[in-house]
Amino acid sequence: MRVLVTGGAGFIGSHYVRQAISGAYPALGDAEIIVLDKLTYAGSETNLTPVAGDPRLRFVRGDICDGALVADLMRGTDLVMHFAAESHVDRSILGSADFVLTNVLGTQTLLQAACDAEVGKFVHVSTDEVYGSIESGSWTEDHVLEPNSPYSASKASSDLLARSFSRTYGLPVCVTRCSNNYGPYQFPEKVIPLFVTNLLDGKPVPLYGDGLNVRDWLHVDDHCHGLQLVAEGGRPGEIYNIGGGTELTNRELTERLLAAVGCGWEMVTPVADRLGHDRRYSVDIGKIGSELGYEPRVDFVTGLAETVRWYSENRAWWEPLKERAALTGR
Repeated sequence: MRVLVTGGAGFIGSHYVRQAISGAYPALGDAEIIVLDKLTYAGSETNLTPVAGDPRLRFVRGDICDGALVADLMRGTDLVMHFAAESHVDRSILGSADFVLTNVLGTQTLLQAACDAEVGKFVHVSTDEVYGSIESGSWTEDHVLEPNSPYSASKASSDLLARSFSRTYGLPVCVTRCSNNYGPYQFPEKVIPLFVTNLLDGKPVPLYGDGLNVRDWLHVDDHCHGLQLVAEGGRPGEIYNIGGGTELTNRELTERLLAAVGCGWEMVTPVADRLGHDRRYSVDIGKIGSELGYEPRVDFVTGLAETVRWYSENRAWWEPLKERAALTGR
């Protein structure tokens, strides 16, 4: 069996690869894993260091928009796990061109190549942000798409492309939509690693607006477990929400992070709210639970504590990233 993992040197993709190589997914016990990654600022081969010596792993540096390369890698591939994406909302607000190029055109390039190669399964990894914002209740998979940022609009576009390849060409595609991920190896522009690493360095953390925006938190290990369930048993053409079951306001999350690092509220700097900042996300995971047996397994208290500990013990991983990207502020 051959698995092509796009964006496999990024945060979530590399976790999936490490798990697959280490035997966490028995169905992939003897699979050849090919990682295709452009190694933009958020991707690094160091994320694959724990499994780099495994003979089943092959790394290819390249762009998912490169049609010839993608077509070559698709030949003989049984499963595509498509993680590659530009994914930071703030960056998309500053400039959306890269998001459209990678998330839309790149996904179309992959879908076409997978169709031509008659790939057995294509899992397109998306986000709950395509739904927009919800005041109460939780989104089911058939909810209308109302993206509010250039990032989420580009992901919604790629979701619709994936759906069209399923309906038009019969490509066995599944789309997954996850809530906010956290865990080790997450690039320190996202809120949890940004706040933790700032606090470890004695620097303040920026809190948007009133801090009452709500997010559902999902440990990356639970997310990847859910993705593997979809890869193995998801019905072609279907969408599956993957959530963590822990909703917190940004203020509540900040309080927990301050406590975990031993800091007080004086380390928080209020900043102007993000443009078009969605108020609340919440996904209904009933479908993936009833069909595939998914439920989150990592308790948030335990998962957050382990994540904070990982960053405190792995300065050699994140310090060069923050120094290079100047990510000590917003």
